[in-house]
Amino acid sequence: MKRIVFTLIAGLLLVAACTPKQTEEKQNNALPLVKVAKAVVKPVNQIIVFSGNIEPFKKNNISSSSAQRIDKIFVEIGDKVKKGQVLVQMESNSYDQAKIQIDNLKVDLARTEALYLCGGVSKQQYDQLKLQADIAEESLRNLEQNTKLISPIDGVVTARNFDGRDLTMGQPILTIMQLCPVKILISISEEFFPVVKNGTPVEITLDVYPGQFFQGKISLIYPTIDATTRTFQAQVSIANNNMKIRPGMFARVMVDFGQKNRIMVPDQAIIKQKGTNNKYVYVLGSDNVVTYTQIELGQRVDSEYEVISGLSEGESVVYAGQGRLLDQTKVKVL
Repeated sequence: MKRIVFTLIAGLLLVAACTPKQTEEKQNNALPLVKVAKAVVKPVNQIIVFSGNIEPFKKNNISSSSAQRIDKIFVEIGDKVKKGQVLVQMESNSYDQAKIQIDNLKVDLARTEALYLCGGVSKQQYDQLKLQADIAEESLRNLEQNTKLISPIDGVVTARNFDGRDLTMGQPILTIMQLCPVKILISISEEFFPVVKNGTPVEITLDVYPGQFFQGKISLIYPTIDATTRTFQAQVSIANNNMKIRPGMFARVMVDFGQKNRIMVPDQAIIKQKGTNNKYVYVLGSDNVVTYTQIELGQRVDSEYEVISGLSEGESVVYAGQGRLLDQTKVKVL
């Protein structure tokens, strides 16, 4: 019994003999060990990659303005056509009848004009007949436009929805697309709005042609910013002289916006939250306490990421030892 009491007393004396410094050292040894790096500002080339689908530069649906029967279609899918080329001949019964009527009107007008000049009819009678003939000629021109359907652009026939003798009912008969050039619409972050100009060169790659690069340029900048996405649209034009690029192909557009100073952190510091697209880092604060902080990333450059928002220059982020950390955990920095 005496031996047990002596042992307890010795243990208590040993604990009492521990200094506050030794206690602090033990606590520090129990803290998670981490490595940190400072967020530094560096000039970064802003080569941004956008994706989109190839679209025809122009697209026209060829149709009659009224329900008519097709007499003949002169082109097939894949045919190249020229601006002003006759593509479809509609049934011409109405046109033929109107042509006969206006020919008769012209004969009557010539006869009436002769009588007017010699005083046989009044000027009012002559003017009324002339007005009637002018209206009939205008109607004939409209009928002709709906009888002979022409192409408004140089392009390629990409769709044919009817055959000869079909009744159109106002639906498109053909679709013509201009494929030289072609275009892509891309959405660009509003921060680049001041630097994007018409004529800015771009480089395009297509999955269907691996390893090949195509040159293009920004040809149209939309004048407003989308308040929801904070982006604006721009049109990229590609000459496509060899006709290798076709509408519907998936494309990537690389645009060089020059250099910008960006906050850079090691890629090992980035934590991607599961089930979301959110990115986080542990920021080292006072008393070596870390804070779980959400950030917005830009592009990756070698082994670093640029940080768009959520982090300030000079702050330290944990890039090793995050596995044992939670928000507001105290750590020991190696």
